[in-house]
Amino acid sequence: MSAAEPATSAMRQTMDGQAEAMARLLEDEAPVAAVAGRLRGRRVLAIGTGTSWHAAAQAAALLRAAGLDAAAAQSADAATDGPLPGAGGVLLVFTHTGAKRYSAQAAQQARSAGAEIIQISGVGVEGADLVTVPQERSSAYTASHLGALLRAAQLARTLGADLPRLSEVPAAVDAAYRGPQDDPAVPPARLIEFTGGGINQWTAAEGALKIREAAYVASEGLAVEQFLHGPSVALGRDDRLVCLDGGGAWPARIDEVAQAAEAAGVAVTRRADGQLGELLSIFPLTVAVQRIALEAAETLGVNPDTFGLDQPGHEAWDRIDL
Repeated sequence: MSAAEPATSAMRQTMDGQAEAMARLLEDEAPVAAVAGRLRGRRVLAIGTGTSWHAAAQAAALLRAAGLDAAAAQSADAATDGPLPGAGGVLLVFTHTGAKRYSAQAAQQARSAGAEIIQISGVGVEGADLVTVPQERSSAYTASHLGALLRAAQLARTLGADLPRLSEVPAAVDAAYRGPQDDPAVPPARLIEFTGGGINQWTAAEGALKIREAAYVASEGLAVEQFLHGPSVALGRDDRLVCLDGGGAWPARIDEVAQAAEAAGVAVTRRADGQLGELLSIFPLTVAVQRIALEAAETLGVNPDTFGLDQPGHEAWDRIDL
């Protein structure tokens, strides 16, 4: 793939249809009500690996908005160190394909301890209680991640969270993907840093993961306060800072950080979208960071679909069981 052929990647083709995929999930409410009944009044631990870990953390925030006692952990931590839920508790497992070893181990252990297991996965995955989208052809999961977030938001709304604009998510996703941009995030010479506050600290983490795996650009994604307390001093003129503002308590702090970075000579890209409310801002802002990653791959002539399989020496990583 080259920069002259942006439409050839499976990642772009998938992103072309993300708004429609979200609309289809919004119409599929019946299974959401059944799963919500299994969550109601229970303590919930949400888990996942990689992109699914970010979804788990954001799902926990959404469920807390519905009044649940919800937390999140990486699957590997849950499986090896715990604590996992037991009788009366729920393990909410996010997994695109159902194939990650530590998610499966954590689910098996929690089930043996008497916990309820609820799994959110792609279409066709065995054991899925809620399905998202068909399995993606690109290794840079985009629609399946948005689908997992939408399922979490549907559950939260059913359980009482105030999310009145959930039906507007497809339009917001489409606008974030197709809308004009005054400040495109041109890949920097050295490092691209993503930062956000509250629930969007996980959007920042997803942006860093996505641009690394899609475009092989060195990146980091941190909560705004974590970024300020040390990592900020490492940014320079060869770097770029992407500031994600979804509203809530964070706009003033994020603007303060952006202005300081610019004064220090760092290129800054701002993405602000709080029109749906802070909790639902994760949808347009996730698409914003997905778009940055995709466009970086196209600019650099990198195939965003292969997860590095086309890179010399990558076979060393293939020997590790995921």
